[in-house]
Amino acid sequence: YLGGRFRASYRPLNDGIISGRLHGAAGVVGCNNPKQVHDYGHIAMIKELIKNDVLVVSTGCSAMAAGKAGLMRPDAAAKYCGKGLQEICETVGIPPVLHVGSCVDNSRILTILANVVAEGGLGEDISDLPVAGAAPEWMSEKAVSIGMYFVASGVFTVIAEPLPILGAPNLTRYLTDEIEKELGGKWAFERDPIKAAGMMIEHIEKKRDALGINVEKERKLYDMEERRALAV
Repeated sequence: YLGGRFRASYRPLNDGIISGRLHGAAGVVGCNNPKQVHDYGHIAMIKELIKNDVLVVSTGCSAMAAGKAGLMRPDAAAKYCGKGLQEICETVGIPPVLHVGSCVDNSRILTILANVVAEGGLGEDISDLPVAGAAPEWMSEKAVSIGMYFVASGVFTVIAEPLPILGAPNLTRYLTDEIEKELGGKWAFERDPIKAAGMMIEHIEKKRDALGINVEKERKLYDMEERRALAV
C-alpha cells in the first residue's frame, strides 16, 4: 500500500489521485509478440503513461520488460515521471511501475481496484475509477479472456492487434462501444503504443472529470496541531 507499515491502507493512494498528484493508474500486461519489436510496445506505452502522472502496475512478460528497462527501480521516477508521480514515488520510496505477479495473476489488479472503491472518494464502482488497462503486444488467447474479464469489470482496455471480429460490424460496435453502457468497460484497438497510451490517458481524464476531481487544488501545509487532528 502507498503508506507503508505506518498507514497500511489504500487511503494514501486514493488521496494521491483525488489531489491530482496521481492522475490515475493503469495496468499494462500481456505477452510479447513475435511480429513486433521485442518489448517496444510495453516500454513505449509505460514511459508515456508515467510521464503523464499515471501509476502503472504490471504482470508477466510486460513486467519483465519494465524490469529490464529499469522502470521498476525507485530512481526511475526522477528520470521518467511527471512531477506529481515523481513526488509520490520519492516520498514513499517506490518505483513508478509496480510488479503484481505472473501473467495469470491479473485478477490481483481487480482486487486492488475493488479495495480502492471500498476506501471511498473515487466513485461507487470500478467503472467510476480513473484507470485503464492494456496489452500492447498480446498474442495469446489467454490475453483475450483476461481482457474480457477486465472489460466486464468496468475497465477500459486497449490491445494492439484487433480481436478477430472486424468482419462482424455489429459485434465490433458492441464490444468497442455499446458494451460500456451495460458493463462500464469496453475494448479499443491501437497498434501504436504511444497513441494507445494517449487513449488511456484521455479515458482517465474523462473519469476524473466525472468524479469532479479534475481541478487545481491549493497545497496546504499543516502545523503540528492540525496534524494531530488528522484521522489516520
